[in-house]
Amino acid sequence: MRIALAGVLGLGLAGCGAGSFMQPEDRAPISVEQFHTWMEELSNWGRWGEDDELGAVNLMTPAKRKEAAGLVRSGTTVSLAHDFLSEEAADVREPYQLQMSINHEGQNSGDRIEVYFHGIQFSHLDGLCHVFYNDQLYNGHDYRDVVTDDGCSLMDTAGMRDGLVTKGVLVDMPRLKGVPYLEPGTKLYAEDIEAWEEQAGVSIGSGDALLLRTGRWARRAEFGAGEAMSGWDASVMPWMAERDIALLGADSVHEAPDTVPGLGFNPIHRFAIVARGMNLLDNLDLEAAAETAARLNQWDFMLVIAPLRVPGGTGSPVNPLAIF
Repeated sequence: MRIALAGVLGLGLAGCGAGSFMQPEDRAPISVEQFHTWMEELSNWGRWGEDDELGAVNLMTPAKRKEAAGLVRSGTTVSLAHDFLSEEAADVREPYQLQMSINHEGQNSGDRIEVYFHGIQFSHLDGLCHVFYNDQLYNGHDYRDVVTDDGCSLMDTAGMRDGLVTKGVLVDMPRLKGVPYLEPGTKLYAEDIEAWEEQAGVSIGSGDALLLRTGRWARRAEFGAGEAMSGWDASVMPWMAERDIALLGADSVHEAPDTVPGLGFNPIHRFAIVARGMNLLDNLDLEAAAETAARLNQWDFMLVIAPLRVPGGTGSPVNPLAIF
């Protein structure tokens, strides 16, 4: 296979009373000035040296991987990716294209896939050269010195050739709130995460991957395609830095709309990738994982991600695996 790279479940939570936590009241949005301050004060630049290209992946130490392996109890594996979407829709502007090659004489077949995987449709990993802020990449590099028509000369996808393996924690917000999915535009706060930790009996710490389920695909199955999504409020940034998490994943694009009015682009992406050097997993499908976690009463697991080895690449389509 050749890839041309352009870039209703049950609501019960075993042992817990779901739906008891109320959404915090609306609050004033984060200002651009506060966002800029956090970008500087909560930065990981220089933490692992001036030449570091891995960022928060450095937190996925051998000890952390051994801890993750210790979470494997039943041996159950679950894909965290959604099938590629082939039909154009409100949330699929560029469907993937499959070109088949059938060799009748040689009795074999092949295919070529073309997909622009960044955006709001396909499950993918964002690399550290994918996003800039004030013309800078992670660790202070000027993006114009790194990102060219020939690809990224630093922090490309090939740098993650050995894979990402760590402890994953599934944060199921619809299950916490007693609903099948969150409504578009719902903002999630640090209080929500801590309420889930208490209810699910998990703790999110240094080197862990935080995986957010909003129920995006369950809602899409009921109502059809839609572009508006729910996710983190920008106020969670200091919490993420304090917990020192290594990876963010979500079944959406992570953030609720307009949490930093006037910024003009996604604040969680900029903060995570540029300031923290933290890769993101976008557009995951966490429905099967949530069902499995509820059945096993286990919301943490071994997470395994193997990005494609693309020299110069800005990220990769991926099929992450949760191993319970």
